[in-house]
Amino acid sequence: MKIEKSVNIFNKRARYEYELSEETEAGMVLTGTEIKALRSSKASITEAFCQIIDGELYIINMTIDEYKLGTFYNHKIKRERKLLLHKRELQKFEKKLKDVGNTIIPLKLYINDRGKAKILIALGRGKKLYDKREGIKERENKRNLDRILKKS
Repeated sequence: MKIEKSVNIFNKRARYEYELSEETEAGMVLTGTEIKALRSSKASITEAFCQIIDGELYIINMTIDEYKLGTFYNHKIKRERKLLLHKRELQKFEKKLKDVGNTIIPLKLYINDRGKAKILIALGRGKKLYDKREGIKERENKRNLDRILKKS
């Protein structure tokens, strides 16, 4: 079992699926086996989203695999995990969520210098199909331009 010093788990689909604004860092409430599994990079946030329940922010559908050495104390793989934000930040997100089409998306899950699990979240609005196609065209054009410049 390899425990890494720096853990970076990204949500690569988020920038493709959503127009993102307002990024914020939030702490997480985890159990012992969850943080140990997280330190060995056994987590996924690709299907995850955040929701405000009873005035508190929770991340839903985040997957943290079971800790290999955990016994009957092991955690559930998918469960609602509480995120820690300042009250002012939470109220700001709650106000923005009332607009139709807005959602809170996790972008990056990592462990900071002090050993705390943090998650970078952003306010996102779903992209339409034609917006995604424009993004693909821009990337291809940039790639072709870089290829041409590299040859000359």
